Amino acid sequence: MSLTIIEKIIAGHSGREVSPGDIVDVAIDARIARDFGGANVVKNIEEHGLGVDDPAKTFFTFDCNPGGSDQKYAANQQICRTFARARGIGVYDVDRGIGTHLAIDEGLVGPGGTLVSTDSHANILGAIGAFGQGMGDQDIAWAWANGAVWFKVPPSVRIVVEGTPGPAATPKDLVLQCLRHFGASGLLGVAGEYHGNVIDGLSLDGRVTMASMATEMGGIITFLPPSDDVIEHCRAAGALSTPAYADGDASYTGEVTIDVDGLRPLVARPGHPDDVVEVSEVAGRKIDSVFIGSCTNGRYEDMVAAAGILRGRSVAPGVVLKIVPATDRIWQLCLEEGLVDVFKKAGALLGNAGCAGCAAGQLGQNGPGEVTVSTGNRNYPGKQGKGEVYLASPATAAASAIAGEIVTAEAIPDKPAVFMPDPDAARAGEAGGASVASGGRPTTVRGRVWVVDHDNVDTDMIYHNRHLAVTDIAEMGQYTFGNLGGWEDFPKNVEPGDILVTGSNFGCGSSRQQAVDCFASLGVSLVIAKSFGAIYERNAINAGMPIMVGDLSESGLSNGDEIEVDLSTGEITHLASGKTFGGRPFSDVQMQIYQRGGLLAVG
Repeated sequence: MSLTIIEKIIAGHSGREVSPGDIVDVAIDARIARDFGGANVVKNIEEHGLGVDDPAKTFFTFDCNPGGSDQKYAANQQICRTFARARGIGVYDVDRGIGTHLAIDEGLVGPGGTLVSTDSHANILGAIGAFGQGMGDQDIAWAWANGAVWFKVPPSVRIVVEGTPGPAATPKDLVLQCLRHFGASGLLGVAGEYHGNVIDGLSLDGRVTMASMATEMGGIITFLPPSDDVIEHCRAAGALSTPAYADGDASYTGEVTIDVDGLRPLVARPGHPDDVVEVSEVAGRKIDSVFIGSCTNGRYEDMVAAAGILRGRSVAPGVVLKIVPATDRIWQLCLEEGLVDVFKKAGALLGNAGCAGCAAGQLGQNGPGEVTVSTGNRNYPGKQGKGEVYLASPATAAASAIAGEIVTAEAIPDKPAVFMPDPDAARAGEAGGASVASGGRPTTVRGRVWVVDHDNVDTDMIYHNRHLAVTDIAEMGQYTFGNLGGWEDFPKNVEPGDILVTGSNFGCGSSRQQAVDCFASLGVSLVIAKSFGAIYERNAINAGMPIMVGDLSESGLSNGDEIEVDLSTGEITHLASGKTFGGRPFSDVQMQIYQRGGLLAVG
């Protein structure tokens, strides 16, 4: 049987032949919980009387807030430490760095292996040809207790990267070019495989950058077939590996060619990682700050690229440059090789290894009206603060820090742009049925409709990351849609039993469980969307929160209309007109979990 990379890995970890659409239990080689999700994993384990299947394969990684600068983060981290000591679980504490990078560099998993984490960018493991998946708190608790989780085998897409990029193009520009092609949902629910001479020639650090933005395209994961150098790196780290490569006649749901011939530096404009243009189109935009780091561009080669531009230069007056290596080992290497000296002499602020700007309360956040160039992977409104965030490569970011405006490394002006007094300048403001009780749950739901007519509503819009430390579901409802313009009053207006109808790729972005639980907190009886973000869909199903895939864009539904939905058949009826529409009925697994009241509930 001819298989793609993901099919080979899942088959090898499930002990059976697999095809796209199959739902199988997958053995997990490395099971990780981070500091913001870890306390909830502990809570789930303890409340349900679960054990830990294999402590040697189970880890905490404290990468969201290495300083413990927020009291709730500090409390959650200590909960995890205490649990780890009692159960013999490994802890990569606040001094170590980003968990997914540690998993690669510390040999927790190798090519052909499997990993799950409460990190929506766990699919970075595709950089070494391993299967990594971000999951919610209940999924991770289940994996810790059982060593395996259920998973639906996704279809695969072959992505051929052709051409010779221009001399200034970097791996970040390559992946932004892919994002420009696929958009926010072009890989929704699929596993991509990158192929081509450009891909084959990438270093491990470049591969990490390429793999890190699968989530922003809606993908389950994107694989880069491991090179000899990658395999050797993993073996030297102590990882056991059985590299998986697609068979020559493997079956793909599609093949896409990405043209990178002559590619020049790119940038994603604020608000949408897929709004990608050449840097030249936004060149000259005055900036306030620059952030270099994140799981996408916090590797040593990224630090070297930035240092090469900063050496002998100074950050523009009034501009703040923040640099955060991905791991402490990279930080130490920067120190040993003199890069820290370069950064400090240029006027940069250097932070502890970790996720930095992608996590609230850490180095790299910006404020209202602030314009930032970031090497991160997301620039959704509110994700890295309340200002504007442009996504770019380390080279473009460093060059912009020196210039005081957005430029490429080859176009740094002799004199930097400076801020001029402008008392009249406008200041940017802040952007503005059936319950879910467990047991004997109805398969028909009737309720009043709320139509949120938006695509790509990400989890920061649903439930902002500044509330991630909240663990009590009863408290979560009040924050629902607090970062979605025009819907901030939703918690005040919605009533128990109401139904939410929305667009495609709902719940894209982060793996946070709260973005599901906030609807349960409000008593929302059902969420119907054209499609769901892959992690969000799992989180909802596992929480027993009723969700259904259905396209109601042509239904004429308005806020306040009543509908009746049969979860077992997918039939949706507009009660006033009697018109019916089709949705996707619950799968057997979804119905079983729903009737139990959640994955971890006792059925």
